[in-house]
Amino acid sequence: MDRFIAVAAGGALGAMLRYSAYLVAAHVYEGPAPAATWSVNLLGCLLIGFLAPAVQSLGVTANVRLLLLVGFLGSFTTFSTFSLESLVLWQEGRLGLVLVNAVGSVAAGLVLVWLGMRLHEGLLGSHVVP
Repeated sequence: MDRFIAVAAGGALGAMLRYSAYLVAAHVYEGPAPAATWSVNLLGCLLIGFLAPAVQSLGVTANVRLLLLVGFLGSFTTFSTFSLESLVLWQEGRLGLVLVNAVGSVAAGLVLVWLGMRLHEGLLGSHVVP
């Protein structure tokens, strides 16, 4: 049970920091949302790139690993996890899986967001872009 608590605690902190970082980036860029989201995602990639090996080399407990990598960075940005997993596949020489993961994740995500919007429109009869 304490593993779930570690993930939840990290998740709450990551979500609050993501929102704060998004607000700062949106203010700085004063442009479309993708620039702010892109900034947050790239920061998350930098953080997971630093923390994943640090957690391993320091020999921290499973709960601390879950709090930092799964909870905190998982809610800060799942893009960082996606990027780490893709890099590990690359380092393992599984280049086909890297391409399937990268292209497939983005393409499937776009299609499913579009499908979700069409379902909303069909069920509720309104076209709303968030």
